Amino acid sequence: MTPATTAHRTPEDLFRHGLRLLLDQDFAAWVDLWDERGVFEFPFAPEDRPRRLEGKSAVAAYMRDYPRHIELHDFPHLTIHQTQDPGTIIAEMGAVGRLVATDEPFAMSYVAVVTVADGRIAHYRDYWNPLAIPASLRS
Repeated sequence: MTPATTAHRTPEDLFRHGLRLLLDQDFAAWVDLWDERGVFEFPFAPEDRPRRLEGKSAVAAYMRDYPRHIELHDFPHLTIHQTQDPGTIIAEMGAVGRLVATDEPFAMSYVAVVTVADGRIAHYRDYWNPLAIPASLRS
Protein backbone atom coordinates (compact mmCIF):
# COMPACT_ATOMS: atom_id res chain seq x y z
CA MET A 1 0.00 0.00 0.00
CA THR A 2 1.48 3.32 -1.01
CA PRO A 3 1.46 6.40 1.23
CA ALA A 4 -1.07 8.04 -1.11
CA THR A 5 -3.38 5.02 -0.72
CA THR A 6 -3.23 5.03 3.06
CA ALA A 7 -3.64 8.81 3.31
CA HIS A 8 -7.09 8.59 1.71
CA ARG A 9 -8.42 5.85 3.99
CA THR A 10 -10.62 6.71 6.92
CA PRO A 11 -9.38 5.54 10.33
CA GLU A 12 -12.11 2.87 10.27
CA ASP A 13 -11.05 1.65 6.82
CA LEU A 14 -7.41 1.55 7.88
CA PHE A 15 -8.28 -0.35 11.06
CA ARG A 16 -10.41 -2.90 9.20
CA HIS A 17 -7.63 -3.35 6.64
CA GLY A 18 -5.20 -3.93 9.51
CA LEU A 19 -7.43 -6.67 10.95
CA ARG A 20 -7.48 -8.37 7.55
CA LEU A 21 -3.67 -8.26 7.46
CA LEU A 22 -3.50 -9.85 10.92
CA LEU A 23 -5.83 -12.64 9.79
CA ASP A 24 -3.65 -13.13 6.72
CA GLN A 25 -0.61 -13.27 9.04
CA ASP A 26 0.97 -10.43 7.07
CA PHE A 27 2.52 -8.80 10.11
CA ALA A 28 5.06 -6.83 8.07
CA ALA A 29 2.24 -5.15 6.14
CA TRP A 30 0.36 -4.50 9.41
CA VAL A 31 3.43 -2.81 10.90
CA ASP A 32 3.76 -0.80 7.69
CA LEU A 33 0.42 0.86 8.55
CA TRP A 34 2.18 2.59 11.46
CA ASP A 35 3.71 6.04 11.56
CA GLU A 36 7.47 6.02 12.20
CA ARG A 37 6.84 7.65 15.60
CA GLY A 38 3.66 5.72 16.40
CA VAL A 39 2.94 4.76 20.00
CA PHE A 40 1.40 1.41 20.99
CA GLU A 41 0.14 1.28 24.59
CA PHE A 42 -1.16 -1.58 26.72
CA PRO A 43 -2.62 0.08 29.84
CA PHE A 44 -3.54 -3.21 31.52
CA ALA A 45 -0.41 -5.18 30.61
CA PRO A 46 1.01 -7.38 33.36
CA GLU A 47 4.28 -6.28 34.95
CA ASP A 48 6.35 -8.67 32.82
CA ARG A 49 4.95 -7.29 29.53
CA PRO A 50 5.60 -3.95 27.86
CA ARG A 51 3.13 -1.15 28.58
CA ARG A 52 4.34 1.26 25.91
CA LEU A 53 6.13 0.87 22.60
CA GLU A 54 7.49 3.95 20.90
CA GLY A 55 8.18 3.96 17.18
CA LYS A 56 7.44 1.70 14.27
CA SER A 57 10.60 -0.36 14.85
CA ALA A 58 9.52 -1.12 18.44
CA VAL A 59 6.09 -2.22 17.16
CA ALA A 60 7.78 -4.44 14.55
CA ALA A 61 10.01 -6.04 17.20
CA TYR A 62 7.00 -6.67 19.45
CA MET A 63 5.00 -8.30 16.65
CA ARG A 64 7.91 -10.40 15.33
CA ASP A 65 7.11 -13.41 17.56
CA TYR A 66 3.31 -13.10 17.42
CA PRO A 67 2.86 -15.84 14.77
CA ARG A 68 4.82 -18.27 16.96
CA HIS A 69 2.26 -17.83 19.74
CA ILE A 70 -1.17 -17.11 18.28
CA GLU A 71 -2.79 -17.91 14.96
CA LEU A 72 -5.77 -15.62 14.51
CA HIS A 73 -8.81 -17.03 12.72
CA ASP A 74 -11.44 -14.33 13.01
CA PHE A 75 -12.66 -11.16 14.66
CA PRO A 76 -16.27 -12.32 15.05
CA HIS A 77 -17.44 -9.31 17.05
CA LEU A 78 -16.42 -5.88 15.85
CA THR A 79 -18.06 -2.56 16.61
CA ILE A 80 -16.35 0.67 15.65
CA HIS A 81 -17.37 3.93 17.29
CA GLN A 82 -16.62 7.33 15.84
CA THR A 83 -15.40 10.04 18.20
CA GLN A 84 -15.51 13.82 18.11
CA ASP A 85 -11.97 13.68 16.74
CA PRO A 86 -12.28 12.50 13.10
CA GLY A 87 -8.85 10.85 13.35
CA THR A 88 -9.74 8.70 16.36
CA ILE A 89 -11.95 5.63 16.56
CA ILE A 90 -12.82 3.23 19.35
CA ALA A 91 -13.09 -0.44 18.41
CA GLU A 92 -14.72 -3.13 20.53
CA MET A 93 -13.83 -6.57 19.26
CA GLY A 94 -13.32 -10.20 19.98
CA ALA A 95 -10.55 -12.29 18.47
CA VAL A 96 -10.52 -16.05 18.11
CA GLY A 97 -7.87 -18.44 16.91
CA ARG A 98 -5.53 -21.05 18.30
CA LEU A 99 -2.49 -21.16 20.51
CA VAL A 100 0.34 -22.45 18.34
CA ALA A 101 2.28 -24.23 21.10
CA THR A 102 -0.66 -26.20 22.49
CA ASP A 103 -3.16 -26.17 19.62
CA GLU A 104 -5.78 -24.96 22.13
CA PRO A 105 -8.44 -22.42 21.19
CA PHE A 106 -7.67 -18.75 21.77
CA ALA A 107 -10.29 -16.09 22.51
CA MET A 108 -9.78 -12.54 23.75
CA SER A 109 -11.89 -9.39 23.97
CA TYR A 110 -10.38 -5.99 23.27
CA VAL A 111 -11.21 -2.32 23.28
CA ALA A 112 -8.83 -0.26 21.17
CA VAL A 113 -8.56 3.50 20.92
CA VAL A 114 -6.81 4.23 17.64
CA THR A 115 -5.67 7.58 16.28
CA VAL A 116 -4.68 7.90 12.64
CA ALA A 117 -2.70 10.84 11.25
CA ASP A 118 -1.65 11.26 7.62
CA GLY A 119 -2.99 7.81 6.82
CA ARG A 120 -0.87 6.00 9.40
CA ILE A 121 -1.51 4.67 12.90
CA ALA A 122 -0.13 7.33 15.24
CA HIS A 123 -1.41 6.04 18.56
CA TYR A 124 -3.02 2.74 19.54
CA ARG A 125 -4.19 2.01 23.08
CA ASP A 126 -5.00 -1.68 23.40
CA TYR A 127 -7.21 -2.55 26.39
CA TRP A 128 -7.42 -6.29 27.07
CA ASN A 129 -7.75 -8.48 30.12
CA PRO A 130 -4.35 -9.80 31.25
CA LEU A 131 -6.11 -12.35 33.46
CA ALA A 132 -7.42 -14.01 30.28
CA ILE A 133 -3.92 -14.72 28.95
CA PRO A 134 -3.59 -18.48 28.64
CA ALA A 135 -1.06 -20.00 31.03
CA SER A 136 0.99 -21.26 28.08
CA LEU A 137 1.69 -17.65 27.05
CA ARG A 138 2.59 -16.34 30.50
CA SER A 139 6.04 -17.84 30.66
